[in-house]
Amino acid sequence: MSDPHDLVAFLDLGWQRLTRGVADRRAAARHPVFATVSSDGAPEARTVVLRGANRHDGTVEVHTDGGSDKVTSLRSNSRAQLMVWDDKAKLQIRLSTRVTILHGGDVADRWQNVPDGSRMAYGASPPPGTPIPNAHAYTKLASLDWFTVLTCRIESIELMQLIDPHRRAVFMANDDWTGEWRVP
Repeated sequence: MSDPHDLVAFLDLGWQRLTRGVADRRAAARHPVFATVSSDGAPEARTVVLRGANRHDGTVEVHTDGGSDKVTSLRSNSRAQLMVWDDKAKLQIRLSTRVTILHGGDVADRWQNVPDGSRMAYGASPPPGTPIPNAHAYTKLASLDWFTVLTCRIESIELMQLIDPHRRAVFMANDDWTGEWRVP
């Protein structure tokens, strides 16, 4: 183990776990919780699939159906938080972000890389969240028109590792990711 007091190494660990989540379907960071605030102020949280993690740009990316509640909420308030619990590393990662919503021609290149089976997640009739008379009273559309990319520009990264002794740090984009230790 590296020096437990080294902030840079701690941030490196967080990014290593995030990038692994993009590449490895079994990695803990593959399925973070994505939290937004609804237009009426209620918290909303759901599991998403991490599709990109770019340390250089300070962004992570998820894909969604453009008709989903999360997109509606993000149009009112572009802030979101992603949270990962990595049991193997005993590490909680919280990313506070501002989200840019991209769709249509802006994401056609990404759509080309979405496997046919996964395309079914993008587009439904009636739209997601609509009440239906039974569990299967909808049609999946597999449509580029509904494929939406959420680019999450990270404003802060909070890492908390529950090893003995616990440690916690916060890294801010506006401070060049210098970081500071916090009481866990």
